[in-house]
Amino acid sequence: MFQFDRAAYDKRMEWFNHDRFGLFIHWGLYAIPARGEWVRSREHMTEAQYREYFNAFNPIDYDPRAWAKAAKAAGMKYAVLTAKHHDGFCLFDSKLTDFKSTNTPCHRDLVREYVEAFRAEGLKVGLYYSLLDWNHPDYPHYADAHHPMRDNPDWKDYKYDFNKYLDYMHGQVRELCENYGKIDVFWFDFSYNDMTAEKWRATELVRMIRSYWPDVIIDSRLEATHSPNNGLENGEPNEYSGDFAGPEQIIPPEGVTNRKGEPIAWEACITMNHHWGYASADKEFKPASMLVRKLVECVSKGGNLLLNVGPDARGRIPRESLEILAEIGRWMDDNGESIYGCGRSSLPKPEYGRITQKGSTLYYHIFEPQIGAIPLTGLKKEQVKSMYLVRDGSERPISDEWATGQYPDIPFVSANGESVRLPDETDTVIAVELAGSAR
Repeated sequence: MFQFDRAAYDKRMEWFNHDRFGLFIHWGLYAIPARGEWVRSREHMTEAQYREYFNAFNPIDYDPRAWAKAAKAAGMKYAVLTAKHHDGFCLFDSKLTDFKSTNTPCHRDLVREYVEAFRAEGLKVGLYYSLLDWNHPDYPHYADAHHPMRDNPDWKDYKYDFNKYLDYMHGQVRELCENYGKIDVFWFDFSYNDMTAEKWRATELVRMIRSYWPDVIIDSRLEATHSPNNGLENGEPNEYSGDFAGPEQIIPPEGVTNRKGEPIAWEACITMNHHWGYASADKEFKPASMLVRKLVECVSKGGNLLLNVGPDARGRIPRESLEILAEIGRWMDDNGESIYGCGRSSLPKPEYGRITQKGSTLYYHIFEPQIGAIPLTGLKKEQVKSMYLVRDGSERPISDEWATGQYPDIPFVSANGESVRLPDETDTVIAVELAGSAR
């Protein structure tokens, strides 16, 4: 009988809840048609049609060391790569299939190169593995919710043995556990309809993974999100419930709690444009300033941000994505202490920004210029020991402007002196050390 071990859980989640910022990488054959990672499903491509991309796949510019350096420079602490996406193509040298990168013109184990490069930069490594597989003959075809042949009557009477597929899937996960060193995160995607939990032989799968890496962190998508039986969400985790929730393309309004009102570890996975996989026509990238503020929002609500890039068919992260990462990195160089090791504060959200907290230090994130001094919402003057501008450590005393005297119970701080501009227009961060703390 499974008993949830809170102490063991808290221990393995320490680094995840400290690091807060990671890189998601969606990459595979779908980078060649360049219309997103769901292209085979959406366009109902046959296996023969999709095989043309397999025969052409040769990412001559793939340099995972450059990827890792860009992630580290952006302030990211971990990464997750799509070892196998829904199309079934493997970026690793699986002995269980020929549909893998080592059999394409590139002849490379791309996962091995990734894990070695990211570890060399001191980043934790994660692997995404899709529970779906549109290439495997024993995965449901006709009438499945997502398979490219779901509406093709030629497959209506096709017989498949789903247990054969599960043996294959479990075997590939075992290969990833055995052959690539310690994996810090396993990111499974995804359960749907009746394809959930023990349909995947989930208890067996998780036990096998933890027999190799007891401290690995596993996402919650072996169970269907928001289902009545989701153990993480109802506060009674099953053995396969996973360690963190993964809201996609949304930041929850109040963070994430279970049905008992208890906080859940969570990570928002967000694209830079509108696609996960490379989409050459999609140039609508979110500005770095917005993504910095969304990272801050996640942390202020007790969560992480996993920010996605979709490398192209040559193995290059798009220039726009690299520029965004570099700009985020410049902000993180100055203000990372307000992110790492921080979480939600019990104080109300100020109208001009957000608050993150680490121990007895509050970080007021100021997104908007204010008229006059800035009120430190939720505090009293006697609670403030000292204040400083995080980007350079310069002291910021409590403001003694005559106008603030009308509000004697509220401490005010001047972030920008006489200027109408903030020191950092993306997010100016003031650290407030509470009385009784030591800097």
